Amino acid sequence: MLKVYNTLTKQKEEFKPLKEGQVSIYVCGVTPYNHPHIGNARPFVTWDVIKRYFTHLGYKVKHIQNFTDVDDKIIRTANQEGVNWSDISTRYINSYFEVMDKLHVKHADIYPKVSQTIPEIIDMISVLIDKGYAYELNGDVYFSVEKFKGYGKLSGRKLEDMMAGARIEVNESKHNPMDFALWKAAKPGEPFWESPWGNGRPGWHIECSTMSLKYLGKTFDFHGGGSDLIFPHHENEIAQSQAYCGDDHSFARYWLHNGFITINQEKMSKSLGNFFTVKEILDKYPAEVLRFFIVSTHYRSPLDFSDARLDEATTSLNRLKNALDNLKELAKNTTDATSGEELIAKAKQCKQNFFEAMDDDFNTALAIANMFDLSKEINIYYNEVTSGKVACSKVAVDTALDVFSEMADIIGILEEDDNSADDGLVDNLMNLIIDIRQNARKNKDWATADKIRDELKNIGITLEDSPTGVRWKK
Repeated sequence: MLKVYNTLTKQKEEFKPLKEGQVSIYVCGVTPYNHPHIGNARPFVTWDVIKRYFTHLGYKVKHIQNFTDVDDKIIRTANQEGVNWSDISTRYINSYFEVMDKLHVKHADIYPKVSQTIPEIIDMISVLIDKGYAYELNGDVYFSVEKFKGYGKLSGRKLEDMMAGARIEVNESKHNPMDFALWKAAKPGEPFWESPWGNGRPGWHIECSTMSLKYLGKTFDFHGGGSDLIFPHHENEIAQSQAYCGDDHSFARYWLHNGFITINQEKMSKSLGNFFTVKEILDKYPAEVLRFFIVSTHYRSPLDFSDARLDEATTSLNRLKNALDNLKELAKNTTDATSGEELIAKAKQCKQNFFEAMDDDFNTALAIANMFDLSKEINIYYNEVTSGKVACSKVAVDTALDVFSEMADIIGILEEDDNSADDGLVDNLMNLIIDIRQNARKNKDWATADKIRDELKNIGITLEDSPTGVRWKK
């Protein structure tokens, strides 16, 4: 039974899909005014694992993720560079796909943009005005939070407390300082669209409500994003969406939020100078290491980022890679032997434990722990076979390989990188080098043999003896 922690109810709940065999997901995307940072990567990698898991369970998944391609930050960046706002958003949308593809984040089904959803946004705002939930003020349109009785139910905040601590914002004529903008009147030098209230552009919150309603309907399964979006963004989404639909139970049924990322145990921010883009990180570490680092912690827990933590992730990931390599090596010379009963039993137990962990609010940290448990048993069996203690069992190796690969596929690690395909060139070159070294050893030319081994080690390649000869690995 799959259980998820619902931010709305503050408890774990059994997941019951709105439609049998289907899962609908809306995840808040990036505002593309800069390269994606490590904080952006976490929710998208998290939801990629969740989507992989649902797909593995047999669900048909519909996944929507927006781009806020019209925003103050985008406009400011465009004005600083002297280019069009759309040039900025296009540039950094492309940057998003570049790094997320490297992280093996599968694409959403639809990536709607604010600039392509203006008519629907205007229609939704018009309905909210007609229903008395919104009002126009000198070309701006605001949502009246006092009119929506459930305001604060996601974040657990009380409106009267928020009002008491609120400061009157730019427009002092607002009915309530907590009222938020649905439509902003155009300012000089900004992009704008025509509307019943004059030229302007949408506020931030209305876009996600409109896009999710357009592509997923009035009610859908999951809404996700970072914990920083709970208030005000997601709180405001609920208010305007349920006010529009006229149903307190419409909109998202389960709200999932990932924890914050800190840098060396300090909150990540540009002002502190500890703000890292994914692109910068990938200049130092392989993408798979960053992905593994993210999923090694439960998505709701805080995640502290540092070079030391990435180094630890590198070591851990290499342990799993080594176990997989050992299995693949064993698979080359299997027999009908009946050895490996312990490996078969461990594989079955680890698989059960893995799925139980994933069923418990997508606990990837515990799920991955079972991969390490299985890898330990794999290495024990590998050593028994290579030392000649037992013959290699096809059943044992195939069972372990199937389970290990199944778990890795759900987590999204140990995948072949299609972009680095070399048509076997590297393997052929390595086989040639190994043959030269073996011939040197055969001719007792130890100096050459040792030099080849040492130079390969210096560039990160090690040589190991295996049942089928010398084996190399990174």
